[in-house]
Amino acid sequence: GGGGREPEPEPEEPSLACAAAPSLRDDGDSGLSESEESVFSGLEDSGSDSSEDDPAEGEDGVSSDEGHGGTEKTSGQQVQAGSPPPRTEVASVQGRDEYAEDSSDEEDIRNTVGNVPLAWYDDFPHVGYDLDGRRIYKPLRTRDELDQFLDKMDDPDYWRTVRDRMTGHDVRLTDEQVALVRRLQSGQFGDGSCDPYEPAVDFFSGDLMLHPVTNRPADKRSFIPSLVEKEKVSRMVHAIKMGWIQPRRPRDHTPRFYDLWAREDPDAVLGRHKMHVPAPKLALPGHAESYNPPPEYLPSEEERLAWEQQEPGERKLNFLPRKFPSLRAVPAYGRFIQERFERCLDLYLCPRQRKMRVNVDPEDLIPKLPRPRDLQPFPTCQALVYRGHSNLVRCLSVSPDGQWLASGSDDGSVRLWEVATARCMRTVPVGGVVKSVAWNPRPTICLVAVAVEDSVLLLNPALGDRLVAGSTDQLLSAFVPPEEPA
Repeated sequence: GGGGREPEPEPEEPSLACAAAPSLRDDGDSGLSESEESVFSGLEDSGSDSSEDDPAEGEDGVSSDEGHGGTEKTSGQQVQAGSPPPRTEVASVQGRDEYAEDSSDEEDIRNTVGNVPLAWYDDFPHVGYDLDGRRIYKPLRTRDELDQFLDKMDDPDYWRTVRDRMTGHDVRLTDEQVALVRRLQSGQFGDGSCDPYEPAVDFFSGDLMLHPVTNRPADKRSFIPSLVEKEKVSRMVHAIKMGWIQPRRPRDHTPRFYDLWAREDPDAVLGRHKMHVPAPKLALPGHAESYNPPPEYLPSEEERLAWEQQEPGERKLNFLPRKFPSLRAVPAYGRFIQERFERCLDLYLCPRQRKMRVNVDPEDLIPKLPRPRDLQPFPTCQALVYRGHSNLVRCLSVSPDGQWLASGSDDGSVRLWEVATARCMRTVPVGGVVKSVAWNPRPTICLVAVAVEDSVLLLNPALGDRLVAGSTDQLLSAFVPPEEPA
């Protein structure tokens, strides 16, 4: 620490990250200097967690500078954790590493953590400890997906490169290892020299032997009933008697068929669909389909010509009835294949939507008129005519006793008639179109209300009983208009 540090020596040859450190001897060889041991043990320091270092490691961590190809440069500024400042012995490591060609069966010095799950170290910057108790830090990975893609394009051995989870470095598989992986993936034996189809060795000859291989006598239990089985059978018989065990019912092997297009009952499978459409059924054959139909079903020459001139959709029968002397004389039906195909189309293209076809008779649309004698009694002759109004009559009202009639018209007058004689008893001009006339329903008061434009008039017609008319006049004279207009 007294003098200045030496300048950084340029590395002569970059060493691989997985072979940059020599293996420690099991006998505890201390031939290496402290500075060299520090470089080997802390080569993978990421420098990201310096606060978690042990106090013995000092304040300066060991930094690693990974190149693009996974190489590391050893600089003179690497500081030994828990050791004096770097000396000139560091430069001796920059030469060719004697452990670069180290065999794979030896234990890697970088990870001496042992056979433990590496998931324990997921949240820590180190991956284990070396023989001296120092942390072995994870390699600093600063390569993104673009760098990995460039490596995949540039490196022809990228397909055989795998990542070692114990050390965190990429390892290139040899040809023997690739062949082993391919054999295991194809389900073959791992050992290539193993022949799974080698000839079997006959341990026993195929000749019939005179003496048996073993002459052991039969056991006593082979011909004596077992007491344990007897107890089991007795328990099962008791359970069957008590009804605890039900014997198996014989299976019904009769096949179960159901009509797919039939009208199913509500409990069936197709009955649950409310819009189930049954298949169109074929019409049953009639007398015309017979090979020897009655004479009235045989068409005449005119009917045959008319049948040929009709459109196929308009014909009642899609064939012409013919007569044959016997069933053996009936030729093969020419349209059999076409009719079977049309039947298949009917089943396959059956409409999946219900169409309510309504057959309406035109006579049913005309309402039936009632007979006149059912409407009697009704007026059949003209008896009385009430003449006097010169314009449209808009309203009528009959008195409660049915003797008098009041009518209002557009001629501006209200006329009072006698119903029995059609005589006009009185005419009251009101000076406007009369919109409504109403007689008072109480027989003790003789009043008629007349609606003219925007006013209502109360009139005493003075018809009928004089006492009633006089009391009505007193009632009208006793009326006192209110002080405020209503």
